[in-house]
Amino acid sequence: MNTSKVLVIDDEPDNFDVIETLLSNQDYELYYSASGEDAISVLPIMQPDLILLDVMMPVMNGIEVCKRIKAMPEWATTPIIMVTALSSKESLAECLAAGADDFMGKPINALELRARVHSMLRIKHQYNKIEKLYGVQNNTIHILQGTLEQLRGNLASSLSHELNTPLNGILGMISLVMDDLEDMDTAEIMEMLGLAHQSACRLEGLVKRFLIYLELELKTSQDKEGLGSVPESKKQPLDSSLLSLSFLEPIWKKYAQQSQRYDDFDVMIEPGSVAISERYLTIILNEVIENALKFSKPGTKITLHTKILDDKLILSIQDLGRGMTEEQINQIGAFIQFGRKHYEQQGMGLGLKIIQKITDLVGGKTEITSIHNQETRVNITLPLAPSSEPN
Repeated sequence: MNTSKVLVIDDEPDNFDVIETLLSNQDYELYYSASGEDAISVLPIMQPDLILLDVMMPVMNGIEVCKRIKAMPEWATTPIIMVTALSSKESLAECLAAGADDFMGKPINALELRARVHSMLRIKHQYNKIEKLYGVQNNTIHILQGTLEQLRGNLASSLSHELNTPLNGILGMISLVMDDLEDMDTAEIMEMLGLAHQSACRLEGLVKRFLIYLELELKTSQDKEGLGSVPESKKQPLDSSLLSLSFLEPIWKKYAQQSQRYDDFDVMIEPGSVAISERYLTIILNEVIENALKFSKPGTKITLHTKILDDKLILSIQDLGRGMTEEQINQIGAFIQFGRKHYEQQGMGLGLKIIQKITDLVGGKTEITSIHNQETRVNITLPLAPSSEPN
């Protein structure tokens, strides 16, 4: 296997010396450029597999350098890790919006540096293998998408990326522990294992979502073909669940605890028995609450209300986040992602499609209204379960 080439772009030579020392026991070829202009001019000569780019540089800062590099087709797939002393979400979002694949803070931590470099290079090598296999640079995603992009949004690119990212995190951390076990103390090992566990949990969640989607696709197909119909005499009683505060409270409090956003929730429930299984109802609640948290900032309100109207229960959740355009709402489908930032929680874009499929199956309805960069409201209408009281 060829030695990986890492290009460090930083106006301070001392910073390069630090990185060189921290990576001295790794099998990398390190190159240095003191400015973005110089780095861009020598890219064809150096042919780096990974770029470590400082944000705060004179003349042309790291954000602009990243944009220019990513705008060149031949370097679009080369991973860039931004190195910055800035810590605000807005600053990190700006880095990632410029096309950066990852970021890390200053002062640089040795374990973090090695882990991130290792993970990014693994992804880069995978890209290289795919490009070599098909013999056409940067054409693999287009081949995989083809007609599938029309049928399933970005299935080819999104699914492989979303599954590979946590998988690479797991493999990267385990490889580091295996390679340097003798030089690590217990705290360092636990830190690496903790990061691997986070990636494993994320991968588990992605797989569960995908399996739920496939299950719903199968049920939808059976209903359309009449395979799900049975004689009246053999029909089982309809599923029903009581959507009450006691049912909902553990779910929203779990997410509130994880995100430290207890004060952001405004919950008001009019209880009702709905014609849907507890499992599907729980899936719906998990998806809408997780999305509301994912796409809104801490300190902004999330309202979660239910009300009974005629023979329906209407579940409404509103967040004051980035919202969606009308075009994006019309394009909601499995595996479609709308300009999602890397600093936000990842996902395959399945959540709203899963909700829609469940509500369709039980005779309900999902409606989404949104003001771009201001708010999103999801209204889920579910049929009430028939009364079991005798006439």
